[in-house]
Parts: sequence; C-alpha cells; structure tokens
Amino acid sequence: MHRLIRISAVVAWMGLIFFFSAQPSLPSVHDALLDTVLKKGGHVIGYAVLMVLLLQAAGSQNKPLTVWHVTLCLAILIGYACSDEFHQSFVPGRNASLMDVILFDVPGGLLGLILRFRPVQIRSS
Repeated sequence: MHRLIRISAVVAWMGLIFFFSAQPSLPSVHDALLDTVLKKGGHVIGYAVLMVLLLQAAGSQNKPLTVWHVTLCLAILIGYACSDEFHQSFVPGRNASLMDVILFDVPGGLLGLILRFRPVQIRSS
C-alpha cells in the first residue's frame, strides 16, 4: 500500500508539471532577468522534487536503492522532461526547448538525487 501512495505522489507531481506546461502564459514579473530566473528556477525545483519522489517510489523499506534504481529514475525523469517539452510545442504561446531539459530539468533531477542521499545531521540542543 505504501508503494502505491509513493507512485501516486509521482503521478500527481507529473500532473502538476503538465498543468503548468499547458498554460499559454505564466504570470510574469516586470524585471525580465528576475522573470527568467524564477521560471528556470521552477524547472530546477520541479524536477528536483520529481527525482526525490521517483527515488522514494523505487525504493523499499527493506532494501537500499541500487545503481539500477537510480539509473531507471534518471531515465524516467529525462523521458518525462523531453515529453513535457514536446507537449509544450502544441500549447499556444509556448515553445519546446531541448535546452530547458539539458540546462534546467536534468540538473534539477541531479539536485534531487544529491538531496535524497545527502546525510542529515541532527544536532542536540
């Protein structure tokens, strides 16, 4: 049952990414540089979260993740990022950009990978 919840979280997050990609235009700020930073930052954060969710869905409570799991999660992330850019090519006012995948989505996924395996240190007061 827990695995179904983790997979559902992945699908829901992918749906959220799809929703934003389907918008003909997203809200903008007046400063062009800040607008670009916010929108490209959204790619990085969105795909970092997606990678964390994918890794959680791939794992189990009894066994650690393997290189195969991580590779599969990265392949799913890249495939979804490419399909999302393709989807944007059909949305009026949007365009497909392989550069978004290369420069923002994949690095976001790698950030999620790093965050997922980063050791957490708990300090006592």
